[in-house]
Amino acid sequence: MSAFPIVMPLPGSEALGRDLAAQLRAELGVLETRQFPDGESYVRVRSDVAGRTAILVCSLARPDAQFLRLVFAARTLRELGATRLILVAPYLAYMRQDKRFQPGEAVTSTHFAQLISAEVDRLVTIDPHLHRHAALSEIYKVPATALHAAPLLADWIAAQVDRPLIIGPDSESEQWVTEVARRAGAPHLVLEKSRHGDRDVEIAIPDLTPWRDRRPVLIDDIVSSGRTMIEVADGLRARRLPPPVCVTVHALFAEDAFAELARRAERIVSTDTLPHPSNGISVAGLLADALRDEGAVG
Repeated sequence: MSAFPIVMPLPGSEALGRDLAAQLRAELGVLETRQFPDGESYVRVRSDVAGRTAILVCSLARPDAQFLRLVFAARTLRELGATRLILVAPYLAYMRQDKRFQPGEAVTSTHFAQLISAEVDRLVTIDPHLHRHAALSEIYKVPATALHAAPLLADWIAAQVDRPLIIGPDSESEQWVTEVARRAGAPHLVLEKSRHGDRDVEIAIPDLTPWRDRRPVLIDDIVSSGRTMIEVADGLRARRLPPPVCVTVHALFAEDAFAELARRAERIVSTDTLPHPSNGISVAGLLADALRDEGAVG
């Protein structure tokens, strides 16, 4: 029986799971999953997990499809003798609905947190959408760590973009944008955004004449519909600035958002918190350091 941890990636997180196992010098476990013709999930653990810490790697970008597989895997690991379950969910879903905006609405951030907390012993995630909650501990009943990818974005910008101007989309991003700009050694500005709907945003862009010799770098933690970055990119073009480099942590890119933004950007780069063609910044080292620092692994 081995006491060393074992990394168990779920579908969609295989590449990150391999990188994390390599960083931790841990065994990469084998988890077999498939769907029956009626849509039900089949899950099989094909590794020896008895007496071991199992690290489940599962990005929850599409939680309704992923959650049951995650539950089946977690419960099977416990039945097979895993002594501790750590969920590494680089992207954590169901964080937006954090209050009852309309009568009768489900406060899904709290409900989802309760479901996850019932299955694992610890959660590690990256840049969750904490808005009305000051910390994950307000809704999660297990120890939950929120890591920050800003240093990774800053280092990539410093190495890859000549004379960058860091631009944040709204006041909520100011602290985050300031940190990226400081570490990258670049000037920055924060725009004003008004959201009228999921696909209806209005961005106020100031006079950017002093920055015309700079490459705009648009950063945001999540790109879903892409409307914010598209609106800013159009505004920059109208002011005769160069096409922007767009950098994000979580590349959701719903429907045609990526193609629409790619028409306007010089380059789009994201971290690999979830698999996407824009992935160019690895979070495996960040996750591995956190797991070691917290004593989760040896």
